[in-house]
Amino acid sequence: MEIGDKIPEILGLDQAGNEVKSSEFNGTPLIIYFYPKDNTPGCTAEACSLRDYNAELTDLGYKIIGISKDSSASHEKFAAKHSLPFLLLSDPSTEVNQAFGVWQKKKMAGREYMGTVRTTFVTDADHRITHIISKVDTKNAAPQLIELLKK
Repeated sequence: MEIGDKIPEILGLDQAGNEVKSSEFNGTPLIIYFYPKDNTPGCTAEACSLRDYNAELTDLGYKIIGISKDSSASHEKFAAKHSLPFLLLSDPSTEVNQAFGVWQKKKMAGREYMGTVRTTFVTDADHRITHIISKVDTKNAAPQLIELLKK
């Protein structure tokens, strides 16, 4: 997806296993962040940064949604453990990751595999992408976003 594109209707599954649609948030700008895995150091740092600045981002009018291929049960535990006040959606089929273009070939320790490339998308109230952050500073994810949004 690129700046100006409208995001897909299906965003993933909530904790109850129900499909969550972008139309449920009509009129609300969104911050959708894709991350590789619950309870890993980088993903936890990113989630906690967004948690710590959730009120400020909400005051700017945004709703935060995190998406990974982890199960809804994993998300529930992750959110409870770190008191995350925003929605975490499960994308076990990677269909949503693929639609956003974040399911890509990665390399680690000489091994190639498919995985989620950490990326944050910001939309306007009509759910058109206004910003894409591909180099996310996990520890400072929220300040990085706020600086971008206040420009």
